[in-house]
Amino acid sequence: MERRFYLLDVFAEGPYSGNQLAVFRNASSLMEDDMLRLAREVHFSETAFILSDVPREGGYDVRVFTPVHEIPFSGHAVLGAAWVLQRELLDESPGFMRVNLGVGTVYISFDYHHGDLDAIWMAHRSAEYGPLIDVESAALAVGLEASEVDSRWPIQEVSTGLPFIMIPVPSMDIIQRARIEPGAYDCLSAASTAKAILLFTPETYNPENDFNIRMFAPEYGVREDPASGAGACSLAAYVIKHVRPLTLATLTCVLNRVTRSEGRHCCLLASGARRTRDMYWWVGEW
Repeated sequence: MERRFYLLDVFAEGPYSGNQLAVFRNASSLMEDDMLRLAREVHFSETAFILSDVPREGGYDVRVFTPVHEIPFSGHAVLGAAWVLQRELLDESPGFMRVNLGVGTVYISFDYHHGDLDAIWMAHRSAEYGPLIDVESAALAVGLEASEVDSRWPIQEVSTGLPFIMIPVPSMDIIQRARIEPGAYDCLSAASTAKAILLFTPETYNPENDFNIRMFAPEYGVREDPASGAGACSLAAYVIKHVRPLTLATLTCVLNRVTRSEGRHCCLLASGARRTRDMYWWVGEW
């Protein structure tokens, strides 16, 4: 049976950059094992399956798989699926869209410039702050010394949909040397709710950016992800709590991802707002 699918680069700064994504449409007839096999065959960090071109209860059902298993939430996979729906299915230019994921419904908004799609935004879930993590165990998991972790801020689990362990480091040199040490990572993962690690540094190769990041998630079958929308908004939540706690209105972080092993540079925008007792989080692609 023939099935239409799309290959996208999300958060891309140019051709053949960004985070690769495969999107399958009308996938409701596929069994879960079929989706996992397709995700393994494509072998990107994530593959999105739009179950139907017809919305259910006002939203489009989307499932997301890594090469190892299904995950309940994603940033770049949902943005990519929304782009496919807007471009290939809808005749009009919608301002908003609802997408149903494993964690519940998320909201997508579209920005247009002179009638052309200019940016896609995804509203994340409310921030959840987990336990603080021991510096030594976290540093060992990414092949660093405890002294190479930025002592100004804590290592903590944070989630705006998918939990991450946030590890601050002071320089580009240190973040580029980071690597997963399997034994230490397994110990850290077994003791944590979060299975993904996001390293960040305020030292950037582009002065217009706020942070450089790297993301590792071996337990999800992702050795290293070119970019992470889910991680970006978790970082924005971390920043507004620890790095810039006096921010009262809207915080916007421009993030670039660097890696020593690939040339797939990415750029994404994460924004958070503190309003009375609530915080709101967005991640955008443009």
